[in-house]
Amino acid sequence: MHPLLERQINRCLGGADGLPVGWADFFAAVGDAYARGDADRRMIERSLDEMSQELTERNRDLRGELEARRVTEKALLAEKAEQTALIRKLEEAHNQLLQSEKLASIGQLAAGVAHEINNPIGFVNSNLGTLAEYVESLLSVLTAYEIECPRCVSPEVQQRIDAVRAAAEIDYLRKDIGLLLAESREGLARVKRIVQDLKDFSRVDAGDWEWVDLHRGLDSTLNVVNNEIKYKADLVKEYGRLPQVECLASQLNQVFMNLVVNAAHAIADRGTITIRTGTQDEDWVWIEIADTGSGIAPENMKRIFDPFFTTKPVGQGTGLGLSLSYGIVRKHGGRLEVASEPGVGTTFKVILPVRGVREVSGNLPGATISSQASG
Repeated sequence: MHPLLERQINRCLGGADGLPVGWADFFAAVGDAYARGDADRRMIERSLDEMSQELTERNRDLRGELEARRVTEKALLAEKAEQTALIRKLEEAHNQLLQSEKLASIGQLAAGVAHEINNPIGFVNSNLGTLAEYVESLLSVLTAYEIECPRCVSPEVQQRIDAVRAAAEIDYLRKDIGLLLAESREGLARVKRIVQDLKDFSRVDAGDWEWVDLHRGLDSTLNVVNNEIKYKADLVKEYGRLPQVECLASQLNQVFMNLVVNAAHAIADRGTITIRTGTQDEDWVWIEIADTGSGIAPENMKRIFDPFFTTKPVGQGTGLGLSLSYGIVRKHGGRLEVASEPGVGTTFKVILPVRGVREVSGNLPGATISSQASG
């Protein structure tokens, strides 16, 4: 008899001995039914256990596949990010190369024009010197005629000569012709100085590292971009004592030009651009270019050295000036610091080693950014 049925009979009837006649077969049949039910239940439980085990193993396999897929996707995303960064660097390098080639072409053109201008300047300057001697000789002859003519001609002739002399304003010409020649020679000297500044600025013949006077490079750059400055700002120079610096002079001139032109563009009406220089310890020099312009918005400070980032109107800036300047300063083993306060102005500080550093160490900071303008 099934144990469960036997417990029920014992509890309700006091045992199987007192069962009525005929009930034994009934209870036997019920016990068999209980036994078959237990057998079915055990079979179902075994099936469920087997299915549960299979599901567990399948879940484990799926988790493994999912994890492998996650690892693969992560690797693909990392590879994609690396490729994107590489493409961005290649584009940046390509555009910087194009800009450098363009600047080199402009430098060669400027040097060629300067060379061609030098020839006519030379003979015009020489001719002006000769002309000054001729004019002095003619004036001395005219003076002699003025002294001797009254004794050699009739009063009527002398009267006509005096009339011509008054119409020609000889006394005024005597005073003004010397001033005209002096101003012309001064103008030629200024043109010659501008031409020399163009040659110093481009320095297409100086592609190697050399020891140069940075003040001379600054002055030549300022003369080249004078037209960008004179209508916007007063220029203040506070030069300190600088040793000669080993560098690529033409590239540093490009940095100075970019920073000065940016300073002029940042001034809306009329302001001041101050250029300071000095030394830091014995092995470093610095050049600081400060303006009283509009300043840089805090949200733009971290992007100012990114290629093609610019806040200037369309057609006024390419967004490569500061990026190229940053690269040139890093190439020299230096760093570029910037401090700005909106509405007050911006200060860029170029810090360079006295002895050229051809390879930049990994721990050398390339740029320091501050939200406050330095004094």
